[in-house]
Amino acid sequence: MSEGNFSEAVVLMAGSGSRLRASGAVLPKALIPVLGRPLFSFALDALRTVGITTLHVVVGNESATLLAGLEPLVPAEMRLHAINNPDWEKQNGVSLLCAAPHLTAPFLLLMGDHLFEPQLLEAFVRQADPAVLNLAVDRKIDSVFDLDDAMKVETREGQIVAIGKTLTDYDAIDTGVFVCPPEIFSYLRHACRGGDCSLADGVRLMATDGKARVIDIGAAWWQDVDDSGMLGEAESAAAARLTSALRASH
Repeated sequence: MSEGNFSEAVVLMAGSGSRLRASGAVLPKALIPVLGRPLFSFALDALRTVGITTLHVVVGNESATLLAGLEPLVPAEMRLHAINNPDWEKQNGVSLLCAAPHLTAPFLLLMGDHLFEPQLLEAFVRQADPAVLNLAVDRKIDSVFDLDDAMKVETREGQIVAIGKTLTDYDAIDTGVFVCPPEIFSYLRHACRGGDCSLADGVRLMATDGKARVIDIGAAWWQDVDDSGMLGEAESAAAARLTSALRASH
């Protein structure tokens, strides 16, 4: 497989979205409206742009409702493949491991509750090395909304040194956009303790072996949507970006 040529994507969306639920949300996070569109429809725009033809979605909580809402959104040229995670209350590494039997080539990995511009994914895919784990990072740390909750990354010469929400020494933020080799699954299995692990646990082990690199998103925009504050920020920023793009086209 040549660099930048990926046909499959995995999206993790098995959780309950408890923080948004506490704010009164009634839909699964991926379907919550942002500027009048389901949140995940923005990611679908980007995935279509980079040529994804098979979309694996790992679901769990309220899977029937979620899939019923997703199916009309997926373009005709893209196959939607649902993977059920019966242990959806565990960490996201467990969700990713559910996809292991279905993947034999490098793949895109996204979070179902993240918004980002299509340009971010296009540039990232062009630069990704399919032989190792690639993580899109944001070095615009001062512009990150709710920095306390963000997944922080320490890097050195383009490689991941450390990753975690509680890091005190860091120079980038994890955007939740990855290109992963199938090898990630063996690292996640090794990282699991008591049948549970996070994606970050697997990334740490790959980083220890020098197999986890970063790609800077530059000026591109993204936003995690975990609670009502993040949702409001996402709507405001997306509206501003849309207005700017319309002005530039005239």
